[in-house]
Amino acid sequence: MVPELKDLSYPDRLKKLGLWSLEERRMRADLIEVYKGIHGLSALPFDDLGLFEFDFSGRTSGHSLKLRKHRSRLDLRLFFFSERVVSTWNCLDDQCVSATTLNCFKSNLTRLRSRSMGLFMDNDVPRP
Repeated sequence: MVPELKDLSYPDRLKKLGLWSLEERRMRADLIEVYKGIHGLSALPFDDLGLFEFDFSGRTSGHSLKLRKHRSRLDLRLFFFSERVVSTWNCLDDQCVSATTLNCFKSNLTRLRSRSMGLFMDNDVPRP
């Protein structure tokens, strides 16, 4: 352990070292999986699973790959992969979601996080 970090809190240590929190790393991994599914880079076919639906309602602003968020009656449903990632995916910009390669998408995620530190924190879902 670095001696000068010993007395700092966990968020302060992360900030000082420039690291992502566990929650941010998990959300980043989820967003990468959604990107791979949408762009056909995943072993699982995106369309056949029925996990996500594109939102073509016309009232969406931002990028053209917005996903529809389903209403859930039970708290259990809120923590499913297909529900917890939709809000954050829809907040991404067009440059990020339409990246031509996976590495370009990852670097765009890093760029977005450096601009908005709380972007990958899931504030929609209540914690158990």
